[in-house]
Amino acid sequence: MKKEAVKDYFIINGELISTKNMEIFESINKPYIYEVIRVIEGVPLFLEEHLDRMEKTAKLMDYNIDKTEIEIRKDIKRLIQQNQVKNSNIKLLCLDVDGKGQVFLTYFIESYYPKDEVYNEGVHTTLYNFGIEDPNAKMSDVSFGERVDKKIKNKNAFEALLVNKDGNITKGSRFDMFFVRCQNIYTVPDEKILLEVTRNRIINICEKLNLELIEETIHVEDLYKIDGGFMIGTLINVIPIKSVDEFTYESVSDPIINKIKDMYLKEIKDYIDINKLDWI
Repeated sequence: MKKEAVKDYFIINGELISTKNMEIFESINKPYIYEVIRVIEGVPLFLEEHLDRMEKTAKLMDYNIDKTEIEIRKDIKRLIQQNQVKNSNIKLLCLDVDGKGQVFLTYFIESYYPKDEVYNEGVHTTLYNFGIEDPNAKMSDVSFGERVDKKIKNKNAFEALLVNKDGNITKGSRFDMFFVRCQNIYTVPDEKILLEVTRNRIINICEKLNLELIEETIHVEDLYKIDGGFMIGTLINVIPIKSVDEFTYESVSDPIINKIKDMYLKEIKDYIDINKLDWI
């Protein structure tokens, strides 16, 4: 695995380590359980939900994370303070390493946030045919990621939408997506995936807006029937989908998508305001 920790320090099993000494990453050569959390104004966004998801991923893999939530919170706070970073992405990573036992890493990673024009113009996406055997576990697959990244680059796309063997669009390679059709919201059935933190919140927002949420995958042959769509994620918020390969949409001007986006941004602001004092 590449040495992906950035800033001055990272943490291994509670110990603060200089990023000049990242040999541990050379020992990570198999899938691992992880979570990426966005830090805004020094506050780890929706932290409780991310930790709950990480724990559920571990249980799905019949794996036990030894580190407690209190210990993880302590490491995150220390990482933020020692690096003096207020806005970036933190990665939590856990696996067993030969000769070392269970290793839990906490570190900052390179952070990309879309520019304003992405939200104003929407993004281009492309289809990627891949049968996901177990979409419920959030684990790394280096070879898969490399293949998808190559397709995204070749198509000059923002994201790849994964298509299973039946021709149904299951999720994005990095982010989840929703589609809009006849003022209804279409999303993959919950049993198909372990719910992402942002996805949970978007579903709740749809309920608050009294929008009809239909748990049904979109087949690639039905892409011409939809009115629009949007990508979601803690790192990107809500981004309208401008196109899926040759299919184009007016997602940026869709009133439903804009209502969902605005309400989600308000939830982010409210969360930061409520929790800011805990992270000073």
